[in-house]
Amino acid sequence: MADHFDVLIIGAGLSGIGAAWRLQQLRPGTTYAILESRDTLGGTWDLFRYPGVRSDSDMFTLSYPFRPWSGDQSLASGPAILAYLRDTAREGGILPHIRFGTRVESASWSAPRWTVRTTKGTFTCDFLYACAGYYDYARGYQPDFAGAGDFRGQLVHPQFWPGDLDPTGKRIVVIGSGATAVTLVPALAPEAAHVTMLQRSPTYMTVLPERDPLAARLTRLPPALRHRLVRAKNLLVTQAFYQAARRRPERVKRFLRRFPAHYFPDPAYVDEHFTPAYDPWDQRLCVVPRGDLFKAVRRGDASVVTAHIDRFVPEGIRLTDGRVLEADVVVSATGLELQAIGGVRLTVDGQEVKPGDTVSYRGLMLSGVPNFAYCIGYTNASWTLRADLSHRYLCRLLTYMDKHGYAVAEPAEWTGARLPLLGLTSGYVRRALDRFPSQGDRDPWSVRQNYLVDLVRFGRGDVTRDMHFQEAA
Repeated sequence: MADHFDVLIIGAGLSGIGAAWRLQQLRPGTTYAILESRDTLGGTWDLFRYPGVRSDSDMFTLSYPFRPWSGDQSLASGPAILAYLRDTAREGGILPHIRFGTRVESASWSAPRWTVRTTKGTFTCDFLYACAGYYDYARGYQPDFAGAGDFRGQLVHPQFWPGDLDPTGKRIVVIGSGATAVTLVPALAPEAAHVTMLQRSPTYMTVLPERDPLAARLTRLPPALRHRLVRAKNLLVTQAFYQAARRRPERVKRFLRRFPAHYFPDPAYVDEHFTPAYDPWDQRLCVVPRGDLFKAVRRGDASVVTAHIDRFVPEGIRLTDGRVLEADVVVSATGLELQAIGGVRLTVDGQEVKPGDTVSYRGLMLSGVPNFAYCIGYTNASWTLRADLSHRYLCRLLTYMDKHGYAVAEPAEWTGARLPLLGLTSGYVRRALDRFPSQGDRDPWSVRQNYLVDLVRFGRGDVTRDMHFQEAA
């Protein structure tokens, strides 16, 4: 007989650990298990191990509201975040509930329960909650570079960083201009002979201090109060900046230009390498802690080349203008592959559910799919902010179902306009739009990128609106 739980959570990363904590806190007595495909917890923060890996969201909003971040370091390293997650799971008594090495292959619904098939056997549950993020852990995006087989050096992808790669004295080319490239270049520059960031087009960058000034001044306050104050400040600042970027893009462009211009007085250089063609927040901003990338370039340890690749050659990369960038190591920081609900195959009453054919209800359930939720964070703020709202809303829904004797909750079918779920124009997002649900154009089918609005919508939203319920048999 399959093990049965009230709730099964897929994934023991940032979202899954938070979901388990909220279930224990808000619904004591609810039985649950976390199915984790890897042999350890941490998700993204255990998977990515390239040099300098860190958060580009501040830790006072990325950390859990129920377990305050205790340091004044705002942009924490990957290992520090992983340690925080492990401590949270240990402190919360969550570890015994995790089934490691258990990859979910499929989940089929037949009222009133889900049957979940994994590499370690079959489970059943009343409610299934996918907290697997949206990265494909098995593969990153790798363009089909012409001549890659001719290159005599080492070609690596940051998602699978070789543990034995020693950058000392090597000429390194990092292809890309996103968060990974912006992190890698200054991290590799001190030991490498030289690091070149090769980008097709520039990305908006903002300089932030590694340590939060307000947090440093409030060290005498009780940790919980200090955390709340710094968290509130960061929430207001980031939301205000995002709204300004969407409403006054030209003004924000001028503001962001000041950062590279402070390090590079030549306006033509800033125009070529640090002035994107799109508006701020059409794609994610890259954070440059303490200006480390700009400093490495100004010192001469690194350089930025804005050009297109013609092909790889034995000694490196030939550009379309004929230049050759000689390299011992090429890092293809060209992006990630996205996948919906951890790549799990869903069926409802024998019919396969393709996420791309569904519409997102409140950004956490799927039209026509009963007793199922998935967790997805913000694109313009810390992932955890929206994830925690989703966990708490799900607990509210389950409590309502218990109170009224309902066994099944299913969002209605959506018949209005359909919009992309993820509003960014980044390549990794555009490539995956058809794999993700759409969103509607009004509440509760729209997905706002605004935590302050969602705080009200999730906390006070009517759990019965556009929902169908069935009583237990």
